Amino acid sequence: MKIKDAQSAQLDLVSLGECMIRLSPQGHGRIEFSNLFEAHVGGGEYNVAYAAARLGLRTGWISRLVDNPLGHLILQHARAGRVDVSNVVMAKYDGVGKADRIGLNFTEVGVGVRGSVTLYDRGHSAASHLKPDEVNWKSVFAGARWLHTGGIFTALSDSCAETVRAAMQAAHDAGTLVSYDLNFRGKLWSSAQAQKITRDLVNNIDFLIGNEEDFEKVLGFEIEGAGRDYSSLDPAQYKKMVGKVVKAYPHLKGVATTLREVTSGLLNNWSAILWHAGRFYQSRVYKNLEIEDRVGGGDGFSAGVVYGFLTGMSPQETVELGAAHGALLQTTRGDTSQVTLEEVNHVMGGGSARIKR
Repeated sequence: MKIKDAQSAQLDLVSLGECMIRLSPQGHGRIEFSNLFEAHVGGGEYNVAYAAARLGLRTGWISRLVDNPLGHLILQHARAGRVDVSNVVMAKYDGVGKADRIGLNFTEVGVGVRGSVTLYDRGHSAASHLKPDEVNWKSVFAGARWLHTGGIFTALSDSCAETVRAAMQAAHDAGTLVSYDLNFRGKLWSSAQAQKITRDLVNNIDFLIGNEEDFEKVLGFEIEGAGRDYSSLDPAQYKKMVGKVVKAYPHLKGVATTLREVTSGLLNNWSAILWHAGRFYQSRVYKNLEIEDRVGGGDGFSAGVVYGFLTGMSPQETVELGAAHGALLQTTRGDTSQVTLEEVNHVMGGGSARIKR
């Protein structure tokens, strides 16, 4: 696998996607009964750039925002995390958001038998109106080693799908690797729509990432014995499914997937599998992982995988780091990482959760 030398690039990773403002009731409260909401910044692709920056990579994020206080809240969050935003397109605010607005999502953090729930309020967002010609892709990828994007952004609109396609092509022309998180969201598009669009994109993807249901909903590859609720996951069946994926798309350099078995809203079994260069690598299983907030766990895994490959780690070390990072990310509130590389290495090495004094 050929990766651009770090010395020849300005950025290690560039991500492309929407970032929203998330509003959550305190604790495990319900949206309809809450009179106080926590505000967080997050979005699938954005989360990867932010997390990778915290691990030490030079990262950038590309999207479209409104030039108003909500847009600047997101920009300030990114800059505070050392994420380059010089290629973010800023749309003029019309005073009410008829033309462009910042997307919102309301998220309840589940507990017990009640799972987490996300309510979108993201229609007509500025990001969904991003067009391919609004970004100088040749310039972006002349100085970037890796592009990460995914199914959430692609699903937002026809122009977003075209933008993803243009970005991928420009990345490949520049020798930049491309990872794509399938990230199926049934509230954004149907499985049939996802498959039609994504199968057209796969030839420009080097790394595919997905969770329990993504490969089935987005590419049509079923996991035998998974069940409709994905409560029991057999790694052997996952490997069998991935084998079918790489046979169908032999150009792929890697396929990575998280395995999440949901015991309750706050208790999951968590692990990951990586296929690379004809071999499978599996992380340790985090049995009965206690979760504060599961949103963003998969993005944390993706960031860890990108970090591992870009820093020359072995595939086994890479999948272990990705799984540990994803596990740690779920111990804090909000979508974006509050985790340090030191903490990831501690957990990766089997370190305990004893208090540090």
